[in-house]
Amino acid sequence: MPKLESLYDPSQDPELTVRPLVREDLPEILDIERQCHSHPWTEGLFLDCFKPSYRLWGACLGDSLVGFSIVVYMLDEVQLLNLCAHPNARGRGIGGHLLRHLIAEATGENMNQVVLEVRLSNSVASKLYRKEGFEEIGRRPRYYPAPSGREDARVMSLLLNP
Repeated sequence: MPKLESLYDPSQDPELTVRPLVREDLPEILDIERQCHSHPWTEGLFLDCFKPSYRLWGACLGDSLVGFSIVVYMLDEVQLLNLCAHPNARGRGIGGHLLRHLIAEATGENMNQVVLEVRLSNSVASKLYRKEGFEEIGRRPRYYPAPSGREDARVMSLLLNP
């Protein structure tokens, strides 16, 4: 597998692809997760997501996993649980690509809405979600662990198949 840094040579133009994740991707998923979050998910949490009601997708540049998204389907609603792009791959549209992919998949499976929580301090993610049509529908006080206590979450929703 090529090193991630080698994929950013301007003379190369690797195509971003999205594919379902498998358990064998877990070491790369954990590496990305640990680099992106102050309170990363555990291996056990990720393993619990390999169930029929969950959808796990990976974004790849060439053979390298550079991002992932995890959702769970509950009745007619999709809950976005985790969306993450490798720090060395940020600014390349990976988060948006994954988000549009999961929205298209959910729409195709006749789901009615996508719901997510995002840290109030995560303005980059909030901007991405708004750009893709999500609207804030509420707040969850003290939802996320933070270095100095807890942080509120913004709850956002996107209606599908209106």
